[in-house]
Amino acid sequence: MNYLKNRFKAFDFAFSGLRAAFKSELNLQLQLIIAVIVVAAGFYFSISKQEWIAILFCIALVIALELFNSATEKLCDLYTKEHNQKIKYIKDVCAGAVLFAAMVAVIIGCLVFWPYLVKLI
Repeated sequence: MNYLKNRFKAFDFAFSGLRAAFKSELNLQLQLIIAVIVVAAGFYFSISKQEWIAILFCIALVIALELFNSATEKLCDLYTKEHNQKIKYIKDVCAGAVLFAAMVAVIIGCLVFWPYLVKLI
């Protein structure tokens, strides 16, 4: 019984972390808005199962990397607020990972939605 109780606590901590991050991180809020728009477009255009997999994977990857980036920045700020070249490198690489995933997500979004948009015109 303790095992189940601990698992529920773990989920509670995880959801608490998501709530805190989405409340405090502007980039996450923006990415959530974009995700909602993309999902709405997916429903509007009745995209295929494979297209849903690609779109949802992209959304999950970008948001997960942004969560990791935000946590890493907070952790680095605990270490020092002063300029530190190694901390700058860590923050830049994490931000670069989010940017790279977002750029690939945009490309995949264009590949998925372009044929549907062309049909509208």
